[in-house]
Amino acid sequence: MSVSTSAPARGVAVVTVDHPPVNALPVQGWYDLADAVRTAGRDPGVRCVVLAAAGRGFNAGVDIREMQRDTGHETLIGANHGCAAAFSAVYDCEVPVVAAVQGFCLGGGVGLVGNADAIVAADDATFGLPELDRGALGAATHLARLVPQHLMRALYYTSRTATAAELHAHGSVWRVVPRVELRAAALDLAREIARKDGTLLRLAKAAINGIDPVDVHRSYRFEQGFTFEANLSGLADRVRADFGRAETGGTL
Repeated sequence: MSVSTSAPARGVAVVTVDHPPVNALPVQGWYDLADAVRTAGRDPGVRCVVLAAAGRGFNAGVDIREMQRDTGHETLIGANHGCAAAFSAVYDCEVPVVAAVQGFCLGGGVGLVGNADAIVAADDATFGLPELDRGALGAATHLARLVPQHLMRALYYTSRTATAAELHAHGSVWRVVPRVELRAAALDLAREIARKDGTLLRLAKAAINGIDPVDVHRSYRFEQGFTFEANLSGLADRVRADFGRAETGGTL
């Protein structure tokens, strides 16, 4: 598991996740990501954070195999708290966060980008919540920030994905670019933001969060209660077992 932070431009910090093969994060990975984003945002020299990932896709959610190895509920609880911490770190980051998304952005990945301030996506990026196929619930809070309400519901119930071009049409993706241009495009936006006064940017972020019509912290925790119910009843284990027989890796 690797979460690294770099400073490619003045006022810009890039937090990169690299956890092969599909950036499906274990419990500790979510906490590491949260810590990195918080640390970057608290740096007085940083005016914008870019959240990026290495590899084939941006994020494939929670490491289901880690959860299946646990005979109790410790990993489930850890994953739920870890995801909440990472999503909150992005939302509460003191400066704007730009998500640079390539390939698949699933499950917890949607939680991250749904809480970001802006999204730049590669033309191969897809966004979705395969939770019902994985014995889980959650992150509808964040998908609803990317697409209209009825589309969110249809995507959630079917486990289908939406393309970067479709999200761009809905106004939630800032730019769609060829994959080879993704990092440059995300940095262009981050540098433009970082040219503003740092103190004023922090005030602007706090003000915008303060007028948000949905309390993302409360609504996501509400969703997680139903995930616990599915797990404690044994339903989630049965669904994950079916998924495990059909796939070699996955998301939560």
